[in-house]
Amino acid sequence: MAVLRRKARRGQGESVHDGPDDPLDAAQERRVRAVLALGGVPQSDLLDGVQQVRLRLLERAAKGYEAPRDVSAWAAVVASNLAMDWHRAKRRQERIGERLASLRQLEHPSGEDTSVLSLAVAQGLDELPDAQRQVLVLRFFADLPVRDIAHELGVPEGTVKSRLHTAVRSLRDRLHEDEVV
Repeated sequence: MAVLRRKARRGQGESVHDGPDDPLDAAQERRVRAVLALGGVPQSDLLDGVQQVRLRLLERAAKGYEAPRDVSAWAAVVASNLAMDWHRAKRRQERIGERLASLRQLEHPSGEDTSVLSLAVAQGLDELPDAQRQVLVLRFFADLPVRDIAHELGVPEGTVKSRLHTAVRSLRDRLHEDEVV
């Protein structure tokens, strides 16, 4: 918190997100963005990454931990870790897609119709928002009940049901739009 007080007293270098309670100044934010971008995080996810660094710094202060000696260096390390996490998550999603494709091939002998359907479903899953894809896969491919999904994700059952409903409707609409079903 001492860093926050010193920054508020200086009142300089404020970015769009800066305010008296913002733990990152404009230069630190630019450095975090650069580390994320160089780490391979797409432009569309950079703002989320910067917000994650801010959140971790604020959580650290809220827990009563001493502020890092060099906030800029600490933020760069956290940003680098976030970039690695982003790549791990991407690879995990790719592996899940590959496993689902292989399961579909085992369940349904490959024929032209099932190949087209499998491809359309895989593409439809890719286009869903992460939260919707996650609950859809957990419910229908991992065969978990709504209650267990809600518990594992730390969200209410109603949220899981809502995400499932929206995901199924979107996937169905896409399959009809592509005239697959």
